[in-house]
Amino acid sequence: MPSAPVSPPPFVAPPRRLRPIIWLIGFFAFVNVYSIQAVIPLLMSDFNATAAAAGATVGATVLAVALLSPFVGMLSDAVGRKSVLIVSILLLTLPTAAIYLADSIDAVVVLRFLQGLAIPGITVVLMAYIGEEFDGRDTARMMSAYISGAVLGGFAGRMITGHAGAWLGWRAAFVLLAALNLVGCAAALWGLPASRRFRANRHLGETLRVLGRHLCNRSLLAACAVGFCVLFSLIGCFTYVSVLLAAPPFELTTAGLANVFCVYLLGVVVTPLGGRALHRFGYRAVLMAAMVTAIGGIALTLIVSLAAVVVGLALCACGVFFAQAAAISFIAARVGEGRSLASGLYNMAYYGGGALGAGICGAAYMAGGWMATVATLVGVQLCAIAIAGFGWRQKPSAP
Repeated sequence: MPSAPVSPPPFVAPPRRLRPIIWLIGFFAFVNVYSIQAVIPLLMSDFNATAAAAGATVGATVLAVALLSPFVGMLSDAVGRKSVLIVSILLLTLPTAAIYLADSIDAVVVLRFLQGLAIPGITVVLMAYIGEEFDGRDTARMMSAYISGAVLGGFAGRMITGHAGAWLGWRAAFVLLAALNLVGCAAALWGLPASRRFRANRHLGETLRVLGRHLCNRSLLAACAVGFCVLFSLIGCFTYVSVLLAAPPFELTTAGLANVFCVYLLGVVVTPLGGRALHRFGYRAVLMAAMVTAIGGIALTLIVSLAAVVVGLALCACGVFFAQAAAISFIAARVGEGRSLASGLYNMAYYGGGALGAGICGAAYMAGGWMATVATLVGVQLCAIAIAGFGWRQKPSAP
């Protein structure tokens, strides 16, 4: 006689130390993803590459993340959270260190793709872990901690490669990043509690049925479409603004470009407020206000003034970070089964948007310069507003 299904244990308040651990894992995941943006002018010079070819080193990573995310979600739903996360951080270390030996722009693109294959095992699994282990405001707080760490990691990766690239060469910077990955692995291994509420799903048929229900979930699909637009705009903006600022009349050095990415620190400050804003105003209102802010910021970068460009980038970054927090919190609150698979679908759309953002904005830059790039970005951001306006109409429970 089959045994009755065991109910998961009740939600409990997370220990105080957990928010810093969640923050650190987000940090060490994203310290790698966008790090190469600060040294794109050096890649163009060393390998005699075009802006679009150098931009492919960014697109390759996010494309790999997009392709693998749903499958990592299925794997994690079957075998667990923490083990997949630890192994993924270790696997991320190898191609990061190997970039030191790259002898062509194509080799860098391949190694960056391999980096991207390891990232979903961190991001997808951690999002599923948070949505599974916590409830109510704790979910929003943990998601905000994750996003804050990811934001600072994105900033620090660019800062490390930019300044290390100026002092030691861009190759040595990636050896340093590989060492940091090992620190992140140790933090996750000893600081992240084992899952309490995880229930393994090793039945492919049931997984496919859950996938089918996810693909019929209009709220989830709308959140995925918003995520596509969010990273499209972030990657397109911050990849090719490096090319803009390295050229006349700005002519910034690699270290100067790294300093411009200090605007990411604003995201560290404002993103923890996202949990409060989401709880007070709701997902759709926060998302739409965030994208309007991002549009205003990207428009400011058209002014031929370094101060105006920096302020515009700051507004764009803050808007995008709030939009990302709204989208993933929306999914955490609305999806009650197959959370890792849902996170994988979201990440596939999110990073797919980033990969297309690198390619399409690169083509726009080659065809019409920064003006054409800005027009492309604004169009995509307006699409995000429209999707949230129509697709997030049904009022969800408070995050």
